[in-house]
Amino acid sequence: MTSELFSPLSLRSGQVLGNRIAKAAMEENMAGDGQLPDEQLFTLYRRWAAGGTGLLITGNVMVHAEALTGPGGVVLDEHAPLKPFSDWAKAGKSGGGAIWMQINHPGRQVASDMPGVVWGPSDVGVSLGKHSSRFGRPTAMTPKQIKDTVARYAVTAHRAEQAGFDGVEIHAAHGYLLSQFLSPLVNKRTDRWGGSLENRARMLLDIVRAVRAAVSPSFAVAVKLNSADFQRGGFDAEDARQVIEMLEPLGVDLVELSGGSYESPAMTGRPADDRTQAREAYFLDLAKDLVKTSRLPLMLTGGITRRNTAERVLDSGVAVIGMGTALAVTPDLPDLWRNRREADRQMEPVAWSDKALASAASMARVRHQMRRLARGSRPRPGTHPVFALISERSKQRRALRSYRAWLSKAQGATGR
Repeated sequence: MTSELFSPLSLRSGQVLGNRIAKAAMEENMAGDGQLPDEQLFTLYRRWAAGGTGLLITGNVMVHAEALTGPGGVVLDEHAPLKPFSDWAKAGKSGGGAIWMQINHPGRQVASDMPGVVWGPSDVGVSLGKHSSRFGRPTAMTPKQIKDTVARYAVTAHRAEQAGFDGVEIHAAHGYLLSQFLSPLVNKRTDRWGGSLENRARMLLDIVRAVRAAVSPSFAVAVKLNSADFQRGGFDAEDARQVIEMLEPLGVDLVELSGGSYESPAMTGRPADDRTQAREAYFLDLAKDLVKTSRLPLMLTGGITRRNTAERVLDSGVAVIGMGTALAVTPDLPDLWRNRREADRQMEPVAWSDKALASAASMARVRHQMRRLARGSRPRPGTHPVFALISERSKQRRALRSYRAWLSKAQGATGR
């Protein structure tokens, strides 16, 4: 009997995913010159495309050149040349699956040494105790800045379709800008974008409408949403249920569920409030409840590494299995599962007591694996997290110098 894992999924847009396994977005931080994708990313995505996933979702692509999650971020705005993005899309589709571009704005989650802007719904900074100074102090967005940002998402989505991508995923999770607007702990506004959940969701809903209007009906539009922020008094599962309900009439194809932020890194299995300590499928319990009421297909990401776990998630009613770290270590894992085999190696979690530092080390170690794949090498899941973190910071310093020079030149040339 063929597992449901390898059955197709038809979406509202008419797009059909070849199976129920997706590579979830992981921030590669591997932009080449001009903050554009280059051969590194093309090689990486060809390796994933050959591994049997039905869907590849890129790491977050920035809609605003002055607001990046990291200095190695890829930017697709009105000024970017399309050829590198077309090559990226071709690489991602080379195995016969679909590729969607995740599009994002970091909001207040911008490092303090980055040029550009640090915006948020309010002037509430990222609170990481002794690590808080790593992030810039945000300024509250004006109504014009909100309107302009909505338009930027639509421009990026339209250009992604022109480049040959099959869809976009709007990132409204993990503490980035749209997640910040959704959070009552971060959004202290008293105007039409703050207060009630309907107001806090307004920017996300406006972006979905603008994106859907800017692309063709057959182009997929998805949203990544926290099932919960895992902070007391923050965005919770009931809020997620209501937002999914708000998204349903707007032409959304799929909602991906994750959780956490830099303040509570549940996406790496280490939430601040310890409400989930699951080693696999971190957010399954919350997803089971959301599946009961959602009229949209849901994708679940977070800690899935084994076929039996993936099938248990599908049995709960979730439509698509999202994996990140597991595919950075074993890029052909779906093909292994198809042949009733499992990965022969996994990456152990970083269990340092300093959760913020452990989360940074975990992400650095995953990016180290992706860079090895991009060079044509085999991953090394046993890479020591201290080595990965030091190596990452060295690369970030070089990328920051390059980004500063590029942004200064771009601002002068285009009046950005």
